[in-house]
Amino acid sequence: MTAVFADAGYFIANLNDRDPLHDRAKTVATDLGSFSTVTTQMVLAEVLNYVSRGGDHLRSLAVAMVRDLEARSDVEIVQQTDAQFRAAVERYAARPDQTWSLTDCASFLVMEDRNITEALAYDRDFEQAGFTALLREVQA
Repeated sequence: MTAVFADAGYFIANLNDRDPLHDRAKTVATDLGSFSTVTTQMVLAEVLNYVSRGGDHLRSLAVAMVRDLEARSDVEIVQQTDAQFRAAVERYAARPDQTWSLTDCASFLVMEDRNITEALAYDRDFEQAGFTALLREVQA
């Protein structure tokens, strides 16, 4: 089964049906067919931080989503470790020419480590790092 990395924007789009990427996120995931998802605790923290002021309903949906992801056998949530954090800080420091966040740098390292080339992401930073941001791709 093909592994695809999932970024915060993908999860946020799925949670919020008013998000401009909501329909695109659903379509891309359907078009991929059978795949496993890899994400990180850092990404999920971004999601929870983003929806924290969205009201009780959105917060509840986000918590339920995280719990569901944790229970699924086709989802790997990479835990935040000291070594991962330090490596992400090094990547962040090494690329002052980019606007990559620390979470982006950690995501790129996970993708490289697992030979994942595609991300359920809209963020151009994934493309700048050499990956395919599937939510940006135009369907033929």
